[in-house]
Amino acid sequence: MDVGVVLLAMTGVAGTLGGALLTQWGAERAKRRELEMTQAIQESRENRELRRRCYSELHRDARQFATALSRHLYVLRDGSPGEEDIRVLEEAKATYRDRWSEALMIAPDAVIAPACELNGRLTRVHGQVKRLEQGNARPGETLRSAAESQHGLWSLVGAMREAMRRDLGVSGGSEDGAALPSDGSAFIRDFVEPGDHLAS
Repeated sequence: MDVGVVLLAMTGVAGTLGGALLTQWGAERAKRRELEMTQAIQESRENRELRRRCYSELHRDARQFATALSRHLYVLRDGSPGEEDIRVLEEAKATYRDRWSEALMIAPDAVIAPACELNGRLTRVHGQVKRLEQGNARPGETLRSAAESQHGLWSLVGAMREAMRRDLGVSGGSEDGAALPSDGSAFIRDFVEPGDHLAS
C-alpha cells in the first residue's frame, strides 16, 4: 500500500471528522447564545413586572398615607383623636414605609429622586400632624399650616408617578391630573384659624 494514499485517506477522514466537530461546536455555541438571549429577555420582563408592581403599590400607599394625614387633620380639627384614629394613621405610615423600603432596592435613580422628595415631605407633614395631635406644635405650626403642607404632597405624588410611568415606558410626559385631588383651597379653608381671612 502506498503511504501517500494512506496519508491522503487519513487526512480526508480527519477533515471530515474535524468539519463535523466544528459544525457541532458552532451549533452548540449558537444554541447557548440563543438560550442566553432568551434568559436575558425573560429576566428583563420579570424585572419590569417587579418594578411595575412595586411602583403601583408605592403610588397607592403614598396616596393612602397622604389621605390618612388629611383625615387626621379633620379629626384634630373636630376634637381629640381616639385610639382607632391614631391606629389608622400609623398603619398607613407603616404600610407606606415598607413599600418605600422595597422601592429603594428596585427603582432606578430617575424614580428614586422624586420619590425621595415625596418621602421627605410625607415624613415632615406626619411629624407636624403628630406634634399638633400631642399638643407640642412648634412655632408657626397650626392646623392650617399642616393642611397647606399636606395639600402640597399631591404635586409630589404626581411627579413620582410620572417618573415611574416614564421608567416603564408608558408615559410621554403628559400630566393627566390623576394624582391631584380637586381644588386644594377648599381643603385649606376648612382649617382657617380664628382671625385668618382667606380669599374665596
